[in-house]
Amino acid sequence: MLPFGFLRVAAAVPQLRVADCDFNVRHLLALLRRAESERVHLVVFPELAITGYTCGDLFHQPVLQRGAVEGLLRLASESAAIFSGLAVVGLPLAVDNLVFNCAAVLHRGQLLGVVPKSYLPTYKEFYEARWFAPATRASRCEIDLGRQTVPFGTDRLFAATDVEGLLVGVEICEDLWVPTPPSAAQALAGASVLVNLSASNEVIGKADYRRQLALSQSGRCMAAYVYASSGVGESTTDLVFGGHCLIAENGTLLAESDRFLREDALLVADVDLDRLRVERQRTNTFLDATVCPEFVRPFARCPFEIGERPLPTDLRRSVEAHPFVPSGQEKLRERCEEIFHIQVAGLAKRLEHLGSPSATIGVSGGLDSTLALLVACKTMDLLGAPRQRILAFTLPGFGTSNRTRDNARALMRQLGVGAREVDIRALCLEEMRLLGHRPFGIDLAGATVESFTERLYRLYPEQRHDLVFENVQARMRTSLLMNAGFVVGTGDLSESALGWSTYNGDHTSMYNPNGSIPKTLVKFLVDWAARNEFDGDARRTLLDIVDTVISPELLPAQHDGQPAQATESTLGPYEVVDFFLYHFLRYGAPPEKILFLAQRAEFNSRYDEEELRGWLKVFLRRFFANQFKRSCLPDGPKVGTISLSPRGDWRMPSDAQPALWLKWAESSEA
Repeated sequence: MLPFGFLRVAAAVPQLRVADCDFNVRHLLALLRRAESERVHLVVFPELAITGYTCGDLFHQPVLQRGAVEGLLRLASESAAIFSGLAVVGLPLAVDNLVFNCAAVLHRGQLLGVVPKSYLPTYKEFYEARWFAPATRASRCEIDLGRQTVPFGTDRLFAATDVEGLLVGVEICEDLWVPTPPSAAQALAGASVLVNLSASNEVIGKADYRRQLALSQSGRCMAAYVYASSGVGESTTDLVFGGHCLIAENGTLLAESDRFLREDALLVADVDLDRLRVERQRTNTFLDATVCPEFVRPFARCPFEIGERPLPTDLRRSVEAHPFVPSGQEKLRERCEEIFHIQVAGLAKRLEHLGSPSATIGVSGGLDSTLALLVACKTMDLLGAPRQRILAFTLPGFGTSNRTRDNARALMRQLGVGAREVDIRALCLEEMRLLGHRPFGIDLAGATVESFTERLYRLYPEQRHDLVFENVQARMRTSLLMNAGFVVGTGDLSESALGWSTYNGDHTSMYNPNGSIPKTLVKFLVDWAARNEFDGDARRTLLDIVDTVISPELLPAQHDGQPAQATESTLGPYEVVDFFLYHFLRYGAPPEKILFLAQRAEFNSRYDEEELRGWLKVFLRRFFANQFKRSCLPDGPKVGTISLSPRGDWRMPSDAQPALWLKWAESSEA
């Protein structure tokens, strides 16, 4: 079994002497010992690694041919005691008066099969058809090697009998360069790990193209792709080889080697088979292709067993603490511009469709409303309309802090929008009187805003929770905004996931450009806008908003004007919430795996296991309890890979139970 579906793979480049099989096998064995010490399950060596790729006409010499076979048999025999995984190594094999460029697959001393190369480059610097026959010329499906009869052909996949979904497909160098690589058919037949034994020489720009090919093929095939290429030990008569190795997973580069190394090299990464399986299950076009006769061909399966493996403590893949936020300044800039373009394009289309009405927006001085206001401003600029067409309301209530109120006022003034301020406290008191509600046990008969607020202050620090008191304020704001015109929503993806909104309050709008943007990305976007799009007073205001404690500001502010509520103390830190959200929705990861990944994410040791476990339980309970709010979310553009729109990515019954997901927490605490 593989804990959490992680398979440890390696691309290996040994030191090499051209045509010196004994020397080469010694270094292959040394790398297998090293791979075993690093608990690798699968090792891929370069093309023709036992002899070297640049042997030329020596490939037709019987001495070299025998040396290659003897080297393979020695490698199989001696590796049995030193490596427990699967190894794939290249060599030339003479079969029925033809020589084939082959990949041999070994497991614990046994030869599971031999795969010949399908496509032989014979152009520019390549002359393979001079020495080798393509796989289509093979006249039999088994060959004898030593005392074994071994499967031979391109119709072989290598299947783990004790790991669901672990099926290995093999192709060789040029096979990847053609329009329909063999690995495509292998993937459609179920192969989840594709390996390529290569001898790709170095010329300017070729490394970038190799990387692009491997990434693209892993993405199209929804598979892991392990690529190992010949190193500097190859002949330099006309070419230089760099030992370029790549490990990719579904379009993402997990690991890449340095080139031109002069010692044995082993590139290791952990690929996630569970993640790949989920991607294939949900992508119907991949499944549709598996039944197209022009793409599908039969494969035989050669079985092997992985065996019990311990949980990896040193996970060999990066686990981003902030998976929604790109790293690298240039990538950040491009991502932010693209997000703003998507948001603006969506809002502009909706306004144009309705005859370009004014846009109404509530501005709280918090992150979400700030981002929505920036989008509204850019939309008006795009449409050639004055920003005064934006009817921006700040609606202070009982919980509004001085800082957010001042920032809301300043931002509306600095952006040049139509600004209004409406104190909702008297309206809320009147509605609570009509409801017969006694907020916090206080009788409202004859109460004024001032007298009621003074009584509230006396409740600190024993102030109680009052949901009606909070909801009346949220719905009062929405009522005012709706009656003023076309309402631009402000709520974000993280709040939708957790139900952190008042139904038919801040939950409701006529179009929400923020709806698929998680809180961590909202914060980053506002910060980026402040540092790149604004200067002077506007920049200072935006940066202060970024630094403000996130709060719904619905409970009465404290005597010093600071908010009484901190959202993250109730829901958990948003960076952790968004981490859970990403892995839960994007990859369907179970809770125990999410916790395992969170412990290895780059949170700079801010959270221990107990804290992460507690916040994960909160996330799961709230996510299941609040689907009814997500079932009627307003329109808004999908920005990233995850959306909770009921018309798009996520359909879930409002009465679904979290028991199966929380069973993990109960069993782990027992």
